[in-house]
Amino acid sequence: MQDNVTEKIGQEVDNVSDAITESSAWQSFIDILEFKLFDFSVGSGEDAHHIMLKVKYVLLVVLVLFTTSYFLRWVKKLVTRKMPKDDKVKFNTVFSFARWIIYMIVMLVVFDSIGFDVTAVFAASAALLIGIGLALQTLFQDIISGVFILIDQSVHVGDVIELEGKVGKVEEIKLRTTRAVTIDNKVLVIPNHLYLTNSLYNWTQNGKITREHITVGVAYGSDVELVKKLLLEAATKNEQVLDYPEPIVLFTNFGDSALDFKLVFTLNDSFQAALPKSAIRFSIDKLFRAHGVSIPFPQRDIHIISQTKE
Repeated sequence: MQDNVTEKIGQEVDNVSDAITESSAWQSFIDILEFKLFDFSVGSGEDAHHIMLKVKYVLLVVLVLFTTSYFLRWVKKLVTRKMPKDDKVKFNTVFSFARWIIYMIVMLVVFDSIGFDVTAVFAASAALLIGIGLALQTLFQDIISGVFILIDQSVHVGDVIELEGKVGKVEEIKLRTTRAVTIDNKVLVIPNHLYLTNSLYNWTQNGKITREHITVGVAYGSDVELVKKLLLEAATKNEQVLDYPEPIVLFTNFGDSALDFKLVFTLNDSFQAALPKSAIRFSIDKLFRAHGVSIPFPQRDIHIISQTKE
């Protein structure tokens, strides 16, 4: 019974399909799709190329462009959904330029697939892009790196960064460069490609609070417990040192000329860390002098062996 029902449904579908195919309306639609907008040949002999444009090819191009636009809009929305407003504006500028390049590539591919000879266009485009790429390699690296920074969100305005030993607070992120201001108010212009080729330290990605340290050595024979007490006192007296996490002292090593200690403490402004660290060093020197703790300089014992002639 079920097989008979299935067979009848299949026959009805075939009948409807045949009716549509044989109908004058369907034939008219096919004729419209096959209508030639222009048809001519270019060149002669072996170099002759036949160019023909039908309505269906135009509809295919429109459909491909519509699909590409929808896909690019979806990609842009996906990438920029978590970006700050200023970063979205910068990304949209680059994306608009890249979108036209994608449109051009898609159009060339579509034209090639429907029979147009675009080999010469591909060759010219490739040569042009290679020439531009070689001439503006660094510029492209900077722009691409700028896009990665906007997407990755590894650096924000206001972050304190360290790159190649230089420290600055980020004031502006552009597509080609990042502008930062150092602690002595000098402007540091960083090409964005350096982010890809060097290790970047972001001091404030986890917040402005950072752990800092000061190393100091004392003479052998010093009271290490007293040294620990004085170091903690120097840190806790400074108003910029946070109470939590509380400062700690580490006995790091028995050095060649001194007992090495490290004072670890927490600051709430890493960009200005040099100022409280300097003040703490002043306090350490003052406390050590008051309590008779000496900071030695490197020393070497020289033994002279004299030989007497027999």
